[in-house]
Amino acid sequence: MAPGIVEHEPIVNGSDSSPRESEAESRPKLYANVDQDQLQKKTSQFLFNYGTKFIPDIVCGAKGLYVYTAKGHKVLDWTSGQMSCLLGHGHPEIVKTITDHAANLDHLFSGMVSPPVVSLGERLCSLLPDGLDKAFFLSTGGESNEAAIKLAKVYTGKFEIVAVNGSWHGVTAQALSAQYHYGRKGQGPLMPGMHMLPAPNAYRSIFRKPDGSYDWETELDYGWSLIDQASCGSLAAVIVECIQSSAGIHVLPTGYLKALKKHCERRGMLLIVDEAQTGVGRCGDTMAIIHEGVTPDILTLSKTLGNGLPLSAVVTSTEIEKVCVERDYCFYTTHVNDPLPAAVGNKVLEIVVRDNLVEHSRSMGKILHEGLRRLQSRYGCIGDVRGRGLMAGVEIVTDRETKAPGIELASSIAERAYELGVWANLSSHGSFGGVFRIAPPITVTEEQIQEGLGVLEQAFASSPGSIPLY
Repeated sequence: MAPGIVEHEPIVNGSDSSPRESEAESRPKLYANVDQDQLQKKTSQFLFNYGTKFIPDIVCGAKGLYVYTAKGHKVLDWTSGQMSCLLGHGHPEIVKTITDHAANLDHLFSGMVSPPVVSLGERLCSLLPDGLDKAFFLSTGGESNEAAIKLAKVYTGKFEIVAVNGSWHGVTAQALSAQYHYGRKGQGPLMPGMHMLPAPNAYRSIFRKPDGSYDWETELDYGWSLIDQASCGSLAAVIVECIQSSAGIHVLPTGYLKALKKHCERRGMLLIVDEAQTGVGRCGDTMAIIHEGVTPDILTLSKTLGNGLPLSAVVTSTEIEKVCVERDYCFYTTHVNDPLPAAVGNKVLEIVVRDNLVEHSRSMGKILHEGLRRLQSRYGCIGDVRGRGLMAGVEIVTDRETKAPGIELASSIAERAYELGVWANLSSHGSFGGVFRIAPPITVTEEQIQEGLGVLEQAFASSPGSIPLY
């Protein structure tokens, strides 16, 4: 413990006697007897490094809000897998849906229609504002954004696409070209006609009003002035996230999305909103666009919709569909509108609405953010806490005045938190600095939030350089 920790009551008491010991019998048994050392050697021998550093442990089980390693370590999963297991791992109704459809209705010819696909389309569109009336279903978020960008190009007859610095939209050709973050190098020219707006980073932006507050309007207008000068006159669409997750959990300022849509309308462009991580209740609203009061021309969903299964959606208007059909729009894939993942997505939406999980996400989010701000009041290395609902970012710095990024410090805190039993994904790439991305399943209980906060308290207290303020 860091000096002085005894003077402060911890955020949660008794974390050493948390459920992680008493629930040993509930651990998944599927890979209960594997040899971690042997699997680690085989990982180095046979698995390709696709752009990430694998964590040392071999994960052999996932149940509820916890993951289990081969060596018996139980870890609270505060990132819902890859920000996807909205209802937690192994949700019994999801398991039954998968089992039933694997046995009876799994995969079909891409021109066939099945009941779960129709049901998902109806349920999804009924939850969205008017103007988002027609949906089709793919596998990954990158694939849905690829399809959406192509849709915008075919509809407008134009080809230039605008995205936001720090964005992450996928690794397929057009999605990657609209992604100003990571993964762009080493492959030669990307798609032509791609433009970038400044990232709406309220914590670090140089655009400030005289009182020091963030001047996002001037920043946005300035960005568009540069794009107008660079454009060849063929601006087709803007693609944007309501909360930039990979960039470090940056929430669009209030009014930003409405202003962005007006910029699009003035230029005859479409607005595409990517809700891979913010959709389906994650941020305390059914969709983040509802919180913003903006209806985009095209909405993409993924991650949360499939609760960890590969399922994504593209939703647009009847008018856009009509024009694109006339112009021979095609995005025909092997797994388009597959029944099994569609059945899972339909069940996810049913559960979220039936169990009032949007409201639950909102109320649990308040508890989470209050706890994180309390940590910020105790540790000077926490420069900023941001987010909405059950989506939070905690930015680590070495100096609050200069806001110098504390990437190495953040890594040591993250490692300590994992040792103590919490996985909170650390954004460590230089483009976004040391930011914890926290997004537990929206079925999380207050007890589990307090458990995680207590572990984080211990991790900060026992990590040199965390700058205790007491």
